[in-house]
Amino acid sequence: MESINALTLEKLQAELESLKAKAGRLEDSRKDQLSIAIVSGDMDKILAAMIISLAAAAMDTQVKLFFSFWALSALRDPRKKAKGKDLISKMFGMMLPKGRNKLKLSNMNMCGMGPVMIKRLMKKQNVMPLDAMFAEAAELGVEITVCEMSMNLMGFKKEEMIVADAGESSMQWFI
Repeated sequence: MESINALTLEKLQAELESLKAKAGRLEDSRKDQLSIAIVSGDMDKILAAMIISLAAAAMDTQVKLFFSFWALSALRDPRKKAKGKDLISKMFGMMLPKGRNKLKLSNMNMCGMGPVMIKRLMKKQNVMPLDAMFAEAAELGVEITVCEMSMNLMGFKKEEMIVADAGESSMQWFI
């Protein structure tokens, strides 16, 4: 009976050591990194993503932003134009906001007055404007990746954009 208990105890200890080793490998494979997939082109959602990103980057967390679909509008440079677009690409380009200062709110847009009101409130309360947030993100080393497939579907070209690995992150967010 004692030999059976000793054998069972040895098996349990071996299994425990194996589980500890696996847990250690999992912990070591995670980086202090935040990844956010941004698909909304709404001003308030872009603002939220940037505020979270800046806070994380200020705390020495590596931040990676992935812009896709409607969020690409926030990365369009209003001064740049791309040549050689087909009709559908031109239509998307005309219908979608050209740059982060032309974004609408997801709620209470009020025929364009909502973003104006939010910007005034931000200024009054010394909240950094969206342009400054993007500049600060660059200074803090926030990595921005643009979804090339979305760019192609929406008819955007790289020369129109301001900028041109989530599995390793300890945090992944979807906005």
